[in-house]
Amino acid sequence: MTYDVVIVGAGPAGSAAAIAARRAGASVLLLDRSAFPRDKVCGDGIAAEAFDVLDELGVTGIADGFPPIGSLRLVAPSGAEVARPLPRPAHTIPRLVFDELLVEAAIAHGVELGRHSVRELRHDRGDVVLDGRIRARVVIGADGAGSVVRRWLGHPVNPPGHLAIAIRGYGPATGGEQLIRTTGARWPAYAWSFPLGDGTANIGYGEVLRGRALTKAYLTGRLADLLPGSVPTGMRAHHLPLSTHRPAPARGPVLLAGDALSLINPFTGEGIFYAVLSGSLAGTAAATGPERAAAGYTRALRTRLGRHLRHSGTAALLTRQTRVVDAAVRAARRDGRVFRRMVDLGLGDGVFDLRTIGRIGAEMLHFAQPPS
Repeated sequence: MTYDVVIVGAGPAGSAAAIAARRAGASVLLLDRSAFPRDKVCGDGIAAEAFDVLDELGVTGIADGFPPIGSLRLVAPSGAEVARPLPRPAHTIPRLVFDELLVEAAIAHGVELGRHSVRELRHDRGDVVLDGRIRARVVIGADGAGSVVRRWLGHPVNPPGHLAIAIRGYGPATGGEQLIRTTGARWPAYAWSFPLGDGTANIGYGEVLRGRALTKAYLTGRLADLLPGSVPTGMRAHHLPLSTHRPAPARGPVLLAGDALSLINPFTGEGIFYAVLSGSLAGTAAATGPERAAAGYTRALRTRLGRHLRHSGTAALLTRQTRVVDAAVRAARRDGRVFRRMVDLGLGDGVFDLRTIGRIGAEMLHFAQPPS
């Protein structure tokens, strides 16, 4: 049998792609090397924008049992901080739960699920053949940071400076707000604590890699320095390919989505919204057939995320200087609209405006002036 669409990887990007393609009338096979439920290293924070995409796909009820988190506290490297209500509440849902619910939604939409670890792809008479036995008119690589499909297309992993590593575990929550504590040491880097609403929290630390491997002991040590007293268990680490170094989203009948496309926000490390959005766009484009899929997907991504990705990349470049981060936090403390812009840029598809830029610039100038 030849499937219209075969998707490699059943995480949020893959499941969203499968649902979108199936809703467009395609026959869909969704492959993953693991059985579900399975864990995935992540901060587990799900922004409201991700649920907007799922709603459009007819997927509801995912957050049932996980209360909304209404506020965020952001601490700058200098120690300045801002705590404000989020523009829209977020949720913290363990990927052990979130990913399985999306897979179940895909199956409910008529997607076929298979457990298989893809190792080889080749072209054959107009189709793409996976491991010599699975035929597809279009393939979507949604198989994460170590994507086999991405490597087959000839794209190497992200280089130093465009790749981060994060470690996370679960421990007692210390409050009901999301907490992000940045640090000037090894910047860009931060620790977080995201409450699940049941007395526990996802607690972790991440930093941008610079070409040197980091040990688990180092990462847990940095976490302890930034969040003293936290005692998370089940610590696991994972690489995050940042969107500042993305490969081409498609070539011929093969598309990439989510982490496989390096769609991780370089400003915050968020990737779930990007995953479900890019997956939905890829699945819809894939259903149009191998002749039109690549162009349609590339165009849809550019229309939907192009301006945002330019702004988030610029923000990531500017905030490599900790004094810019300090100024941004101070500006957000003074002006709620600046705070909302920063959250929208970091968790959704927002962009900066002249007001926000001006407020941050004014804070930088104010603190740069010598005392009278």
